[in-house]
Amino acid sequence: MFQKLDEIERRYADLEARAASPEVLADHALATKTMRAMREILPIVEKNRERKRIDAQLAGAQDLLDTLPPADELRPIAQQELEALKARRDATLEEIRLLLLPRDPNDGKNVVLEIRAGTGGDEASLFAGDLARMYQRYAAKRGWKWGILDASESGARGYKTLVAELSGQGAYDALKQESGVHRVQRVPSTERQGRIHTSTASVAVLPVVEAKVVEVKESDLEVTFSRAGGPGGQNVNKVETAVRILHKPTGIVVGSREERSQYANRERAMEVLRAKLYGAQQLQAVGSVAEIRKEQIGSGERSEKIRTYNFPDDRITDHRIKKKFSNIEKVLEGDLDKIVAAFSAQ
Repeated sequence: MFQKLDEIERRYADLEARAASPEVLADHALATKTMRAMREILPIVEKNRERKRIDAQLAGAQDLLDTLPPADELRPIAQQELEALKARRDATLEEIRLLLLPRDPNDGKNVVLEIRAGTGGDEASLFAGDLARMYQRYAAKRGWKWGILDASESGARGYKTLVAELSGQGAYDALKQESGVHRVQRVPSTERQGRIHTSTASVAVLPVVEAKVVEVKESDLEVTFSRAGGPGGQNVNKVETAVRILHKPTGIVVGSREERSQYANRERAMEVLRAKLYGAQQLQAVGSVAEIRKEQIGSGERSEKIRTYNFPDDRITDHRIKKKFSNIEKVLEGDLDKIVAAFSAQ
């Protein structure tokens, strides 16, 4: 492993030198490619440098311990320091091993996020809205761009469906484990007798792919336009800017209404369609796209779940990795790092 780490450090040094060369500085595409390659291996380089610093401190602590007489009063303190450094080194090596694992080829891609209210009526729509805001706040904390592509609202702060795009470094890597049925157990604000209700919302996370990766024939599409409505000025109410696309071979329907032009909305809708078709190809599903959808997000029934948000007990349980997390309100404010980290460790 250490030989591999040395190779990565040399590669980073080579890329750093290239990035400063006149040839790369004059070529925007080449400069972008070089910087992306550097960003991909920088976490490994930084963690390996940290490991080397700990090794140097460890050697110094061992030398000090070796020179102290057996009865010296400083010996227990030196021994304690040595053990602490060994623990730090073991933890750092584990982090390096995780960083060296083969990467998912989609980890560098942006994300199409789809949230749908499941069983539970208005409470399910409210929960879908809670999840949407949770991901939006998490995106803000990570410095990602958040944009709604299409949405069907349901009352105050609720959604029947929402489709958004998240753009930024590590978006797919962090959120890919969110796909599935999320279940909530809480007392709705409209409940007068204090009874706990159980509702669900389904989440699908798909990588954004380039047009050349998934070929879509125009003859396979049925495109319709309508007035977008809602916020955005008078233009959206007078001109048919909202787009709906039916992919006839699979029956997938996608849409976009948040942009101000037909062209922009069509491009966004095609982006969602390619993401869904790519997801289907990746899963190598046999049969209809409905089977792929069911595999990823299920039917939305209460019995199907990847994660349960139990408000009375202030507990989030992820049923796949068998882990529990507290402080639901903080998580819904976008504090997803501990859940993402738990999946990375798994």
